[in-house]
Amino acid sequence: MQPTLPVVTVRRSSYRSLASLQRDLARCRACLEAGYRLESWPVRAPLAEPPQRAYLFGQAPGAIEGAERLPWRGRAGRTLRRWLELSEAEFYQAFYCASVTRCYPGRAASGRGDRTPTPREQELCRFWRDWELELLRPRLIVTVGGLALRGLLGLPSLTPCVGERYELRGAPVVPLPHPSGASGWLNEPANRERLARAAELVRAELGRLGSHA
Repeated sequence: MQPTLPVVTVRRSSYRSLASLQRDLARCRACLEAGYRLESWPVRAPLAEPPQRAYLFGQAPGAIEGAERLPWRGRAGRTLRRWLELSEAEFYQAFYCASVTRCYPGRAASGRGDRTPTPREQELCRFWRDWELELLRPRLIVTVGGLALRGLLGLPSLTPCVGERYELRGAPVVPLPHPSGASGWLNEPANRERLARAAELVRAELGRLGSHA
């Protein structure tokens, strides 16, 4: 039996399609090659036909997502779909799902929640995000959680941004909190009101996209 050759990360100078980008993303080991421990292979968004016109940008996959290699499969995904009043099929048809880093980073040292990817890991993964935005040219972007908001728009604080509408490359950007069960963000009544406004903004933007299909 021949020995298994190690997987080497491939990043091309340019891409013409999301399908070719995803083929290289599927075998990315850039963080592992840089000395970081990873708990999964990259998680990739299911490609819709026609391609999604909305881009959902989260923090990092969880354990279930890492095992299945599909985004938003666990409890947080179910919560997110409930916020947006979307079925699972409608959710994946509407959104191309991405995240700041694409592999499950493992549990936090404290044991509460998942480990936050380091700045260097975030930098190594930015290549895939930049090319996705270039190829997809989304007409709606939704960020989920503070890390995604900072990474995409550079805004330092999540709370005052939830319920507001921003713009990137001509596309509306709507920030959402992270739907993690470990977060106490929604314990505040004012934050629940912010979430209601943000979810309504997302639904309205999705409705506009649908009306122009």
